[in-house]
Amino acid sequence: MVKLGLIINPLAGIGGAVALKGSDGEATVAEALARGAEKKAALRTRLALEPLRELTSQCQWLTARGEMGADVLQAMGFQYQLVEGFTPAEPTTAADTQQLAALLLEHSVDALVFAGGDGTARDVCRTVGEQVPVLGIPAGVKIHSGVFGITPRACGEILQRFLTGQLVDIREAEVRDLDEDGYRAQQVRAKHFGDMRVLQTGQFVQAVKQGGVESQELVLADMAAGYVSDMEDDVLYLIGSGKTTQAVMTELGLEGTLLGVDAVLDGQLLAQDLTEQDVQYWLQRYPKRRALISAMGGQGHIFGRGNQQFSAAVIRAIGKANFDVMATKTKLTSLQGRPLIVDSSDPELDQAWSGSIEVITGYQDRVIYPVA
Repeated sequence: MVKLGLIINPLAGIGGAVALKGSDGEATVAEALARGAEKKAALRTRLALEPLRELTSQCQWLTARGEMGADVLQAMGFQYQLVEGFTPAEPTTAADTQQLAALLLEHSVDALVFAGGDGTARDVCRTVGEQVPVLGIPAGVKIHSGVFGITPRACGEILQRFLTGQLVDIREAEVRDLDEDGYRAQQVRAKHFGDMRVLQTGQFVQAVKQGGVESQELVLADMAAGYVSDMEDDVLYLIGSGKTTQAVMTELGLEGTLLGVDAVLDGQLLAQDLTEQDVQYWLQRYPKRRALISAMGGQGHIFGRGNQQFSAAVIRAIGKANFDVMATKTKLTSLQGRPLIVDSSDPELDQAWSGSIEVITGYQDRVIYPVA
C-alpha cells in the first residue's frame, strides 16, 4: 500500500478574488476575510483527489486534523491516519506547514501532496528539500514554481497513475516565490528558493512561470492599436492582468493595473484594480460587456493564475463569446504545442471551454489555438 502525506494550506489563494495579489501574512489574511473572501483550497484538493476514490484500498494517507487535511479525506471516504502530537493553529500559519512536513518525513511517506501556492511550496521546500517526491495542487494566487500540476485534475491523473503502478517520472523542479509587497506595487520579482523532486507524467506538471518581459514592443503596440480600433461605444471592457493586456491601456492613454483588472467604458477609466465583487457590480450595470485576458507565458493559463477576479461565476456572467484572448505568436510558440489552460475550480465550466479559441496575435491578426 502506498503511503501518501497530505498538507492543505486552508488560506491559500484567499486574497486572489478580493484583489490582494496574494495570501502571505496574517494581516493579508485578515483583510481578505474582512472583504468576504472564501477559502477554496479544500475544493481544489477535492478536485485533485476525485479520480482516486476508486483506489482507496491502495493508499494510506497521513495528515493533520481539520482543514489541513483530515476534513477533506474523511468527507471523501479515504483511509487516513492523523500525525500524532500535532495540532495546527487557528488560523494556520507557515510554521504549521513546515512542522507537518517534517513529521510526515519522519513517517517515511512515499510522496507528499500539498495544496497551496508558491508560499506553501516554499515552506514545504524548506523542510523537505529533495528528500521525498512531492506534487503541488495549485490553490494559491501566485503559482510560479514548477512543482505544481497544471490543474487539480491533472494532479489527480498523476496520482492515479502512481497508485496503479504506471510509470511516473520524478524530476527536479524549481520552487520560486514573488515578493508580495512588490507584486502589489506592480513589480514582478521572483526568487529561486530551492528545488524539489516532483512526480510528473506527460504535460501534467506546469513549467516555471516565465517573467513576462516582452521584447516585442512593436508587436504589442500593433495588437493594442488593432484592439482599440475595434472597441465599441457603450460597451463595458474589463481589462485583465499582464503586460500584454496593459498595452491596450497604454494605447488608450490610461493608467492601468498591471497585476489587476480595470473597467473601461468609451475610452475612459471607470474603476481600477477590481475585486470579484466589483466586477459583478459593473456587470450588473452594463449588459453589453467584453473582457480582455492574456495567456501566462511558459504555462498557458488564461484563467486561474493571478486573475481570480474572473471567478467561475464571473466567467459565466460574461460569457465565453465575450472574452478576447491576446498573446504574441512568440508566447504561443513557447508553449511548444501545449494547450491553453482553463482552471476555474469548476470542472463543468473548464470542460465547456475545452476545444479551441481564437487568439489575437497582431494587428487584425488571429490564430486558432487549442484549449484544455
